[in-house]
Amino acid sequence: MNPVIATHGLTKRFGGKTVVNHVDLAVPAGSVYALLGDNGAGKSTTIRMLTGLLPSDGGRAEIFGLDCWAAAPVLRRRVGYVPEKPRFYDWMTVKEIGWFTSGFHAPGYLPRYLDVVQRFRLDATARLKTLSKGGYAKVGLALALAFEPEVLILDEPTSGLDLFIRREFLSSMVELAGAGRTILISSHGVAEVERVASHAAFLAEGRLLLAAPLDELRRRIVRVRLRFEAVQPDGAALGQLLDKEVSGRQWQAVLLDPDRAALDALRQRPDLGDVEESPLTLEEMYTALLARYHTTVPPAASANGRVPSGESAAVSPGDEGVRK
Repeated sequence: MNPVIATHGLTKRFGGKTVVNHVDLAVPAGSVYALLGDNGAGKSTTIRMLTGLLPSDGGRAEIFGLDCWAAAPVLRRRVGYVPEKPRFYDWMTVKEIGWFTSGFHAPGYLPRYLDVVQRFRLDATARLKTLSKGGYAKVGLALALAFEPEVLILDEPTSGLDLFIRREFLSSMVELAGAGRTILISSHGVAEVERVASHAAFLAEGRLLLAAPLDELRRRIVRVRLRFEAVQPDGAALGQLLDKEVSGRQWQAVLLDPDRAALDALRQRPDLGDVEESPLTLEEMYTALLARYHTTVPPAASANGRVPSGESAAVSPGDEGVRK
């Protein structure tokens, strides 16, 4: 099945700096797809290209097979978008901005918007300029949800929201996906997104480190802990070594795509004890991938978007979503 959202070698430069560097994404229909990374990782720039607000300098961004830049007017009828810092006519009230926006949508938009406003416990008569940061963010979310788009693209959507509303909002994303809509969420709050995401992609300095369904990520990235008597195991022989820690005779490593035969052999070694394997949280995965990235990409390469010949730009070649 063709992905609903896809990028192919997507690249964007500002001046001499590459902020999105040959990113390949494939977002399937009905997924809650988390685009994860620290501030400056390239998430917002990627989203601006997907929403037709910014042309690419290389590669291609598509939604429903349509070019996001060339077909932007058509796609805006099917794709909802909430930026990290939405801006409205602040002299309007909460209800008035919904009425104004409803003029661009089919009948039924305003009642749905007012229903979401009530659910978010917003005062419909309050002027937008009087709202808190969280209240302002809720208005942006309400405007997007009332649209009932086929695809919803959200850039840091829970920024400024209180804990209860954040959880309620993220749960509603699962319901929307269950109804057949496709959700792309950009966030640096990795832990809170893990509760609802079906897929995740990790970005660092504009590069894609890894992208896969969450179930696959949990199989592919594991932590191995053990106790050794004299000789430590060779972590690199067990899979791609992302991180390693040794404390006394306690040894642990984070592995990408572990070698199952090598792990089984490890368990048979008489000089090793308490061998345990466990999955990682999404936040732990990102920390390990990022640490590995920074040890393999020279600072000069990460600054200008170029990788010297023979250097790896990401953590591993081969599978979809893991770039060289």
